[in-house]
Amino acid sequence: MALRIVASRPDPAIVTLPWSIPLEEWPADVVVPLARGLSRHVVRIVRLGQRIYAVKETQEPIAFREYRTLRDLQRLGLPSVVPQAVVTGRESETGDPLPATLLTEHLRFSLPYRSLFEHGLTADQLPAIIDALVVLLVRLHLADFYWGDVSLSNVLFRRDAGGFAAYLVDAETGELRPSLSDRMRDYDLDVAGENVYAEILDLVASGALPDDFPVEGVVARLHSRYQALWDELTAEIRFPADEMWQIEQRIERLNDLGFDVEELDIVTDYDGDTVMLRPRVVELGHHQRELRALTGIQAEDAQARRMLNDIAAYTASRDLGGLSREVVAQRWLKEIYEPILEMIPESSRGKLEPAEVFHEILVHRWFMSEKAGHSVKLLDAAKDYMGVVLPERPEEAVTAPVPK
Repeated sequence: MALRIVASRPDPAIVTLPWSIPLEEWPADVVVPLARGLSRHVVRIVRLGQRIYAVKETQEPIAFREYRTLRDLQRLGLPSVVPQAVVTGRESETGDPLPATLLTEHLRFSLPYRSLFEHGLTADQLPAIIDALVVLLVRLHLADFYWGDVSLSNVLFRRDAGGFAAYLVDAETGELRPSLSDRMRDYDLDVAGENVYAEILDLVASGALPDDFPVEGVVARLHSRYQALWDELTAEIRFPADEMWQIEQRIERLNDLGFDVEELDIVTDYDGDTVMLRPRVVELGHHQRELRALTGIQAEDAQARRMLNDIAAYTASRDLGGLSREVVAQRWLKEIYEPILEMIPESSRGKLEPAEVFHEILVHRWFMSEKAGHSVKLLDAAKDYMGVVLPERPEEAVTAPVPK
């Protein structure tokens, strides 16, 4: 059978991979020893030129189904890995058929949850991981996506201003539906609770978490945070017609959570005395889009919010309130952000995303100012951070497993 490659972004180098060899036997000169999560399938990470891909063996119908699902998620702007290709028609050198494979692009500066703990994550930071999973699940449900296998193992995490942003990495059981019922949402949430419970127990058994870690509390947090966020984004509220300010208040509250409101359903009763308000279309990324429009910087949403706050502080400190935000943002970019990025040593550019470096410098300045008893200049804090903190950070752009 002839080798067949279906690709959304053709990379001729894919043809050069040793497709006639079972994936688990691919040689070391092909495989990149990067950290990866648990999988029921054989998965290998490979480098082709400047690109890095995850290659997963599976059945042909499943490979094409997941490929199409991931492409749909990308079109909807949902956080997931980018599908690259499906390879079928593989045969061994003796003519035996080999499984089809799905290729996805490696997500830079991302780590599986186990690797986060191997690289220094502590028990008190686990709630941030759970919150990131909750936000991802809510976003997917808002888009009528049924996941079917919600777990920490099926997610990659990127740092986001001290917290995390979660990306779906395994869509094998997922399905975009015309509408998603409450029953299916509840099932996804129940599966999430069961899987996360088992995964946290595994972390306890491995010594990554203390023996007395409250595992049940993690699952309770997952359920409560999901319900609170879902209600905030979708719940119907009623108020007197003379309190229309509640509409703006609701929008501002959603903006504070990082969501833009694309459409509202506003209905008055027969007499016009009562108003019913329900968000119909909400989308995460409010701060991301605002920062990108002002500066062109691509960042996670919490990182973007920190930078927008710093632009506001820059405006006030230099008495630039009479200028437009666009003009001030460009001055901040040239005078603050870009000079700081230029300070990052070449040897440290794979440790953290630039936006996360900037966030950590803001935190570092706060600690330096508190210790000094006066405000420390940002560029002075950046210089100290580059010399003291950043060299000790592990590489995360492309992260190898921690030796056992």
